[in-house]
Amino acid sequence: MLELYRQTGKMALGSRLRQLSETLGEQAARAYRLYDVAIDPKWFPVFYMLKSGACLSISAIAGAIGHSHASVSKIVKEMAAADIIISGKVPGDGRINQVCLTEKGKQLVSKFLLQAEDVEAVVEELMLASQNNLWEAVSEIEYLLSEQDLYSRIKEKYLIREQNKIQLVNFDAKYAQVFHDLNFEWIDKYFTLEESDRVMLDAPQKTILDRGGYIVIALYQDEPVGTCALIKHDDERFELAKMAVSDDAKGKSIGFLMGRDIIQKARELGAERIFLESNTRLVPALNLYKKLGFARVVSEPSPYSRCNIQMEIEL
Repeated sequence: MLELYRQTGKMALGSRLRQLSETLGEQAARAYRLYDVAIDPKWFPVFYMLKSGACLSISAIAGAIGHSHASVSKIVKEMAAADIIISGKVPGDGRINQVCLTEKGKQLVSKFLLQAEDVEAVVEELMLASQNNLWEAVSEIEYLLSEQDLYSRIKEKYLIREQNKIQLVNFDAKYAQVFHDLNFEWIDKYFTLEESDRVMLDAPQKTILDRGGYIVIALYQDEPVGTCALIKHDDERFELAKMAVSDDAKGKSIGFLMGRDIIQKARELGAERIFLESNTRLVPALNLYKKLGFARVVSEPSPYSRCNIQMEIEL
């Protein structure tokens, strides 16, 4: 094992597999020459699909081998330049290109099959000589990544790490300007600030807290980066409003954490339902609300002209 992999451990899985792939590819090229099969190893999947003599569309090949259409098109061009395949339109449908083996390509099939038989035997011997079945292990990893890809798995770890830097605190007068500025920024970016916005942003203590509501402030590494309010309409009905996260702090699930905190606070205050008003332009926000459990409802007209969707959650 190379010193690099001893030091990095499993995080270098991709690099190690790539190096193994390059090593196998180089040795496979030598094997092709040994059997006098004049094809590049990277052409293997396309050649294999065509070895029966059937003509196939590029889309059909791409779907069967799991490559992109562009990737297969590039291989097809290289193989055509080597006079191994020829491309043309599907009879009766001039919109679709299909590829077939040329006579030169067909003459390679018998040699290719002999090579494939011996390679299969060698791989089987390697598997038997190994304590771990690499082929089965790769299949398992591919299956697990089809359920949840590598990036998503890494992002989960990242969010857990970032969330440890996030603290939710109750509103305090020292956060009044932050509450104003963060909400002003997103409203002004997408819409026009309305009079009801100005009243609430200028006096959150009077318009929200003194009326039985609640405001949560999100701190990231002790810096205020998010706000969200719970506005009391009556003893049973509250509104989630004025949720805002600074651009620099987005992507850390701060909105979800604040929303979850607001829902918990509403339960403590005896609320039976929480509603919110938004706009269908704000797709990420709507997805967040759905994740929190909100569903679309039709309710009384909104005082905000920007509102074209209302959502609610039963507690």
